Amino acid sequence: MFRPLLLAVLLLAAPAAFAQGSKLDAILARGTVRVGLTGDYRPFALLDRATGRYSGLDVDMAEDLGRALGTRVELVPTSWSALQADLAADKFDLAMGGISVTLERQKTAFFSFPLLRTGKAAIARCTDRTRFASLAEIDRPGVKVLTNPGGTNEQFDRASLKSAEIVVLPRNTAIFDELAAGHGDVMITDAVEARLQQKLHRELCAIHPEQPFDFGELAYLLPRDPALKAWIDQWLHIAIESGAYARLRAKWLD
Repeated sequence: MFRPLLLAVLLLAAPAAFAQGSKLDAILARGTVRVGLTGDYRPFALLDRATGRYSGLDVDMAEDLGRALGTRVELVPTSWSALQADLAADKFDLAMGGISVTLERQKTAFFSFPLLRTGKAAIARCTDRTRFASLAEIDRPGVKVLTNPGGTNEQFDRASLKSAEIVVLPRNTAIFDELAAGHGDVMITDAVEARLQQKLHRELCAIHPEQPFDFGELAYLLPRDPALKAWIDQWLHIAIESGAYARLRAKWLD
């Protein structure tokens, strides 16, 4: 009799203890939700360094998140290489801005419900698009592959390319101008970004983005807090079912 009774008491006490320690309660008590952004991934979040203002799909979603929580929104700068460490250091409550779901990241964090299906695809000058239709054609001596540091683009390149030269540029936003100017041959990035950048740079063409090299999904990066994840997932579910997320996708992606 003692063990079942003790188990029942522990189960009844668990929700109260769980709620007291939740990140969600801390956000509500603070009155501010802190959102980490790298600010270099169009169309999700782009920082205008001249004005200090962010714009993009996930910036709009962050504002919607604040309204739904009834809190202010604080946008916190981070980087791809510091993303996990900054989350663990409690510099922000969640990270947004086109974050790829990976098993490595999920060792120390949660992800929200995935919002976009994507995968790595190549983008090159349109005059070179027939040269780089496959990884084998990219992975050749003398080919310069441009990438940004610390994220899944660089990880994919280093895991997949053995003969091509990988050139790391510190600013993701500058890579496509460098590519268009002929200072590199190709970049491998998420198919959704490749599609967008070919619209912004007439010299560049996404190479079969409908058939990416691998499978990927984009989501929001969360601390390992079940209460916050449950709330974020429900908020996203409502945004998707109501059509609010689709309208923002059309605004920024289409």
